[in-house]
Amino acid sequence: MAGPPPRSRPRPAPPGMAAGTGRAAAARLARLPMPVLLLGMGGLAMLVPAAHAAAVQAHGLARAFLYPGLLCMVVTVLLALATAGHRPRDATRGDLATMAAAFAALPVVFTLPFRVAVPDTTWFNAWFEMVSSFTTTGASLYDAPGRLPPTVHLWRALVGWLGGLFMLVTAAAVLAPMNLGGFEVLSGQPGTGGGRGPAAADDRARRVLRATAAVAPAYALLTGALWIMLMIAGERALVAGCHAMSTLATSAISPVQGMAGSTAGLAGEMLVFLFLVFALSRRTLPGAPRPGTRRGLGRDPELRLGLLLVLAAAAILFLRHFLGALDDSDPQDIPAAAGALWGGLFTVASFLTTTGFVSDDWAAARIWSDLRSPGLILLGLALIGGGVATTAGGVKLLRVYTLLRQGERELERIIHPSSLGGEGPEARRLRREGAHLAWLFFMLFAFSIAVVAAALAFAGQPFETALVFTYAALSTTGPLVQLAADSPLSWAGLATAPKAILAAAMILGRLETLAVIALLAPPAWRD
Repeated sequence: MAGPPPRSRPRPAPPGMAAGTGRAAAARLARLPMPVLLLGMGGLAMLVPAAHAAAVQAHGLARAFLYPGLLCMVVTVLLALATAGHRPRDATRGDLATMAAAFAALPVVFTLPFRVAVPDTTWFNAWFEMVSSFTTTGASLYDAPGRLPPTVHLWRALVGWLGGLFMLVTAAAVLAPMNLGGFEVLSGQPGTGGGRGPAAADDRARRVLRATAAVAPAYALLTGALWIMLMIAGERALVAGCHAMSTLATSAISPVQGMAGSTAGLAGEMLVFLFLVFALSRRTLPGAPRPGTRRGLGRDPELRLGLLLVLAAAAILFLRHFLGALDDSDPQDIPAAAGALWGGLFTVASFLTTTGFVSDDWAAARIWSDLRSPGLILLGLALIGGGVATTAGGVKLLRVYTLLRQGERELERIIHPSSLGGEGPEARRLRREGAHLAWLFFMLFAFSIAVVAAALAFAGQPFETALVFTYAALSTTGPLVQLAADSPLSWAGLATAPKAILAAAMILGRLETLAVIALLAPPAWRD
């Protein structure tokens, strides 16, 4: 009698099937509404300071971050199930609205653990602190670092780091396809990459997935590399981690008042200086969007202009004194001159990238230059800002470069009225439509400065003080208020109304005015 048929063993899945399943799951995840994804990201991020607090035996702080993090993840799962089949009719406008809402609403989520961990503050002050961190402004209401626990400093730096990553991903997935955020200078057609319907939503999901997969690993690896190198240079682990995240995100959030309280010394400043290059051009960060010219890194206009501005500003601070004291120089002044030169070079590069770290030798550089208001140079550099599609704020180097090229062309036409501009159609488009849009953005930026400064003046701030705070908020360079005025200013001394105005200015400076106009007036760019 024949026995029972042998049981068939399940065949192993082909090697490519598991990878395909992972890609499909990631694609389904990317199709979720962006607010749901951001809420889940915030919940996961809260586990990092919770683990740090548990490691240092601060169990109360650990619970303050663990419970809100778990709550956010549970709410994320519920919202993901409820919105899994949702497809927006206007995906492009929805993405812009989500970006604006993220900078205003997501800090509310970040405020939950902050308010529990710092019970002697108000909800509004905690929200302002998180808005400042997430927009990578770095404007803190807590002038004394000892007032906040080390875990809270880690949370502030981590929120700023996530804000920088959010800007990099949205620049590649939202702003670049729409020709906004500086890319309009290259294309000459702002806001023309939008779309409507489910197909546009699926295309956006694929762009977000590709941008995250390309940018996030490089961003995290660079941060980890700088963290390790700072610790090798003698910095404590927590401070090194905060400074590494703040450098890549250009937020200048520090638990020890920046580089002045760092134990890494000159070596730490040099390492931070090297990593500031990633905020000068979109081509320096692997995976960042690179529309426009196919030039190599050595011929990148943003990088070359940024380095030229850094060297020129540092030379102005240094040579003004050096040339005057050349005849009666003392060999003992050589170390002081080197320190002054380095202090100016580091601080100038830091403020051009809107980071805001100040060198420990900046005081020597100020005395050496003998300028009455050297902070005005830093203010001008912060308004120029870093590269397009980077974590830096400001007007952006590409727009300044475009206007310089147009000015150069106009001077050529004065000498040779019948001459033709060369270097191909791309350069001609950059000098025509690109220069027009760059000048339009400058006018909108100046109008934003006037509106915010007037609002602060109506709220009771002196005019000069209002201007300095406005420049710092719109350029997302919080430490600027301590150096740009004749005497240092403080964010902590502001009343509630000026804080609310400046929080809105930080969001406006992070989004940029053209994106806000595209959001509020969709018929102007949809058709």
